[in-house]
Amino acid sequence: MLIGFLLAGYAVIANDVIQTLGTFILSNKNYHWSLLWGFASMILTLTLIYSWYFNGGDVSYHRLDKIPVPEKWHWSFLLAPLALLVLTRIGVPVSTTFIILSVFSAQQLIGKIVLKSVYGYAIAFVSAFILYVIISKKIESKTAVLQIQNGKGRHFWIIGQWVSTAFLWSQWLIQDFANIFVFLPRRLSIYELFLSLTFILVVMAFIFKQRGGKIQEVVSKKTNTQNIRSATLIDLVYALLLFVYGNINSVPMSTTWTFIGLLAGRELAISYLLNRSNIKGVTVMVRNDLFKVITGLIVSILIVFLIRYFVSYN
Repeated sequence: MLIGFLLAGYAVIANDVIQTLGTFILSNKNYHWSLLWGFASMILTLTLIYSWYFNGGDVSYHRLDKIPVPEKWHWSFLLAPLALLVLTRIGVPVSTTFIILSVFSAQQLIGKIVLKSVYGYAIAFVSAFILYVIISKKIESKTAVLQIQNGKGRHFWIIGQWVSTAFLWSQWLIQDFANIFVFLPRRLSIYELFLSLTFILVVMAFIFKQRGGKIQEVVSKKTNTQNIRSATLIDLVYALLLFVYGNINSVPMSTTWTFIGLLAGRELAISYLLNRSNIKGVTVMVRNDLFKVITGLIVSILIVFLIRYFVSYN
């Protein structure tokens, strides 16, 4: 159980943190990593303690209410976080919700998780495409980007980005605490809370010091993600999607699919309006990102069947 938490905690944070903090890290690369880590750690600590205090020791915001702790632990449960760890190291943005929670979920709940996640991709894709068709010429053109880089309104956007990042980070944590804490009891003592929080903050420090690692490329290759205004808008749109759609019910969902859908819709809209000559290349990029998350889903399903085979065989 403890080993499972340690593996899942590191793998989930390393894979998913780039969805929420990737643009924040990129557009604030001139700041020392410890400052960015301290800011993100403060938001995480407050979000975790809030759920623990107001939900009677539950830190998952009720996302684990329908996923009980197994009566008997089996070594094969560790295959899920180990596979996630490997996929993260090679830069595949796999859904941590699928690969971790599906091991512990009933068949009916797995279907609901998949359905909610696929709808999340579609909603994010369409919403981002429509929004960026409207704003791309004013926000993402070379002239507009250079104005921000040269200092016009930059202080406003710096404040806006840190605020939007705090909002987005807290909404992501509400969704993904379930993936991190699924190996632990559903009600944590204050001692367990302190130790688990300390471990998570250490893992985050390692990731921030690496500036995201290999999987950061999912964000860094997208248009203008190092520009602070563009990064702020991505964070804000993503946060609103998680806040509205993610909280529509307590069924866990893949934030990865929502994030990839958002980037895909944004990239296509920007290319269609501002860079038509590169639209074929962008289409390939969008297709490759979708292929990666679908691959992650297939791997997750295979691992779930493998784990259940080992459990039933023994």
